[in-house]
Amino acid sequence: MAGKPSTSPSARRRGTSRAAGPAGSTRTAGALELDALIGDPATQIIVCCGSGGVGKTTTSAALALRAAEQGRRVCVLTIDPARRLAQAMGLTELDNVPRPVSDVDPSAGGSLDAMMLDMKRTFDEVVESHATPEKAQQILNNPFYVAISSSFAGTQEYMAMEKLGQLHAASNDPGAAEGGTQGWDLIVVDTPPSRSALDFLDAPERLSSLLDGRFIKLLLAPAKGPARLLNAGFGVVTGAINKIVGGQLLSDMQTFVAAFDTLFGGFRQRAEATYSLLQAPGTAFVVVAAPEADAMREAAYFVERLTQEQMPLAGLVVNRVHERGASGLTAADAESGAQRLGGGDDATDSATAELLAVHAERERIAAKEDKVRKRFAASHPSVATRPVPALASDVHDLAGLRRIGAHLAGA
Repeated sequence: MAGKPSTSPSARRRGTSRAAGPAGSTRTAGALELDALIGDPATQIIVCCGSGGVGKTTTSAALALRAAEQGRRVCVLTIDPARRLAQAMGLTELDNVPRPVSDVDPSAGGSLDAMMLDMKRTFDEVVESHATPEKAQQILNNPFYVAISSSFAGTQEYMAMEKLGQLHAASNDPGAAEGGTQGWDLIVVDTPPSRSALDFLDAPERLSSLLDGRFIKLLLAPAKGPARLLNAGFGVVTGAINKIVGGQLLSDMQTFVAAFDTLFGGFRQRAEATYSLLQAPGTAFVVVAAPEADAMREAAYFVERLTQEQMPLAGLVVNRVHERGASGLTAADAESGAQRLGGGDDATDSATAELLAVHAERERIAAKEDKVRKRFAASHPSVATRPVPALASDVHDLAGLRRIGAHLAGA
């Protein structure tokens, strides 16, 4: 894993776009070459991000499957609570343990595991692996810990970073095979379906702010500060807090913070190390969108945020694109023909009129999508793009994922 960054995340939030190729090289605008990306051994992590309902989970799974069948040892991690990934890969369930996907073509020597982030279980694993058994049990049984490990704002994003760090460490462990892991050489991350998909970029800074906050220091004061004056002041404050939140809750919080204090430094270091890993040339971010105004605005937000954070952006995938007809027949001409033929009793004319009407509608949709995509390209000329055509049916199995993978590769 990459080492601890030399500066804080906030200090790095400046600079220009780093639209990058497979190994972090500068990329000019044009087609996003995803086969080159997944086929480059230097690519170790691909993060797919985008708003909800744009096919991000399907894109992640299709890329992971294609990479596996081209010889990579892949683990795909979904943070999206939807079950589509498990269904498409023929798994009855996904949980916090990587599970092998069967029916993957092994002829190229690759493999595919899939898993879904279990936020609380990941938090428990962190406590169990970085505290003594006695202290770990004290923390796990604390009511305040139970509450924050399940629902505290930002916990999911931080635990996503923890899990990614764990997977990357396992993939680079020379003894991974003996330890029961696959020793993956590529990790594909499917992020939550909203702008919060990038909240994990803020996790190290938010964690540092939390741990350095006055309230946490105040809770730790009785355990660390021998001064009578400090403890006296603390007693006045806690007396006031007791009236608001109740004495038992405050006591649980104090017990939790005191027990957890020795782990704080490790949390911060690992979060910053994972942040540094996300900035490394071996990582590539793929933004996923649909050819609709709202979705493309969200895509622009993701692109600009990743650029601000100096993250290696590979490019943009635009899903469900309606292609223009090859006949050259315009929407206006098709609609005119449909109107002329649709008024009679002849069955052939009626059928032709219906086809012309469908063609006219498709051409209008395609023209609208073209306009939205061109507007994005004009605003972000350095972002490589890959359109994926709309399919006649939803993807629900490996065969469907292979079709999507072929489209992602431009085949």
